[in-house]
Amino acid sequence: MKALIETIVSPLVDHPEDIQVDVNEEERKIVYHLTVNQEDVGKVIGKNGRIAKAIRTVVYAAGSDSKKRIYLDIM
Repeated sequence: MKALIETIVSPLVDHPEDIQVDVNEEERKIVYHLTVNQEDVGKVIGKNGRIAKAIRTVVYAAGSDSKKRIYLDIM
């Protein structure tokens, strides 16, 4: 899942080397924390959050096999 997030986000940003995905796994959920360069935050979020919503939709669909809920936080 971490590689999927990095693959989706890297073409969107100007500084792909600054992409960092941290995983926090709990009993009933898995939280992915996506951190990008400060200049690229707007590109990842998009107008009215449309790009962020699309990324979350793909990640949630890919993780639907899991019994745990999946969350994606963009820092």
